Amino acid sequence: MELLGSTLTATYAHPRPTPTNFLPAISTMASSYRDRFPHCNLTHSLSLPWRPSTYYRVASSSPTLAPYCTRSQKVSESTMLPFVSNRTTLFTRYTPDDWYRSNLTNYLESNTSRHNSERLRVDTSRLIQDKYQQTRKTQADSTQNLGERVNDIGFWKSEIIHELDAMIGETNELTDVKKKLERALMETEAPLQVARECLFHREKRMGIDLVHDEVETELLTEVDIILCCQERMKLHLDKAIAQLAANRASQHELEKDLNDKQAAYRIDDKCHHLQNTSDGVSYFRGVERVDATISVPESWAKFTDDNILRSQSERAASAKLRDDIQNLLVVTANEMWNQFNKVNLSFTNRIAETADAKNKIQIHLAKTLQEIFQTEMTIESIKKAIKDKSAFLKVAQTRLDERTRRPNIELCRDMAQLRLVNEVYEVDDTIQTLQQRLRDAEDTLQSLVHTKATLEHELAVKANSLYIDQEKCMSMRKSFPNTLRLVGFC
Repeated sequence: MELLGSTLTATYAHPRPTPTNFLPAISTMASSYRDRFPHCNLTHSLSLPWRPSTYYRVASSSPTLAPYCTRSQKVSESTMLPFVSNRTTLFTRYTPDDWYRSNLTNYLESNTSRHNSERLRVDTSRLIQDKYQQTRKTQADSTQNLGERVNDIGFWKSEIIHELDAMIGETNELTDVKKKLERALMETEAPLQVARECLFHREKRMGIDLVHDEVETELLTEVDIILCCQERMKLHLDKAIAQLAANRASQHELEKDLNDKQAAYRIDDKCHHLQNTSDGVSYFRGVERVDATISVPESWAKFTDDNILRSQSERAASAKLRDDIQNLLVVTANEMWNQFNKVNLSFTNRIAETADAKNKIQIHLAKTLQEIFQTEMTIESIKKAIKDKSAFLKVAQTRLDERTRRPNIELCRDMAQLRLVNEVYEVDDTIQTLQQRLRDAEDTLQSLVHTKATLEHELAVKANSLYIDQEKCMSMRKSFPNTLRLVGFC
């Protein structure tokens, strides 16, 4: 504190130490503050009031009290305090009581300040320790929460990986079954083409053999069965394609979720292992005010759970579809194979019937040819008989003609005349009978020739039918695929 207004005596006339604006610490003046006035620099205006705050300034150095000096010392006026006689104005002075009260006030304020400071230090130390523990606990809680979050992410990641592996396996199996179905569908084209070719070839049968027989009925049934099997296969093929699309969509969602989980796992695991001494720790002002979250733990877990449930549902549907396709392949293969055997059996029976009919026709044709030969021989014998009877008729008629030249009474109707007349009639009647028989034999021969032509035509028809059924149709049906190819195996 600057003491202004104090009585200045000659004892203040001494060399001034280095000027300072601060008082020394109280402890340095404990034994001398009553006897000495500290030398203070009067560089401030003398009109300033008394400032108690001066005592609270800490001096940069510890000056000592200046010694007394006499007037005999040669000191320049610029370094000496001015004498009272040199002042032009009388300043107000303090009393000793004011001086002591000021000191006591300063002591009390010092004690209070020190007490407040000590309490502040203790409170500050306790506050620092508490905040340190609180900060460590908060950081430990955050680390624990991050660890739990990492565990949660790891759990869901493992669940997604497990479900993703199952979905990939199911998709691969469904793809294999789909390829089997496609191969089986392609294999049905050959039997369908064979059945249609058989129907087309059998349209080339001739005459009475162009009949709607059991073979044709079974062939039409085979075509219908193959077309029905193809329709069911195409329907399940469309279902398989749609199911594969759904499986891939679920797989894509799982892979996307897995990628997000892996990225979040890396980030949270890094944050979980991040410490105060870790590299890369820095200030990011205002980051706590940025809320970029779009979900809560419940919706976050539900999102992944929904993806897994959807994938499981699609896997179940895919597995059921695979079983349906496998059963369909077996059922359609059995149906087509059974119908194929029925058609072949019908062909075999029909071929046997046709061959039997052909053999019988050949037998009848041979008999007809033999009969034609016999008839021709009969005709020749009749002609010869007629020719032979003509000589007898000529002789008898010649005799009668000659006897008509007998003279007069000799023209007698005697027994010879009567017998000759009877002979002519008999021979002529015989010739007429033989000619009628000749005409009958010739008519029979014509009938036999017509029958022969009919039998020969029927024989050609049967031979053509046998060629179609046995050579063309049955030769094609030998290449019918086996059951393994019909169920999709190569």
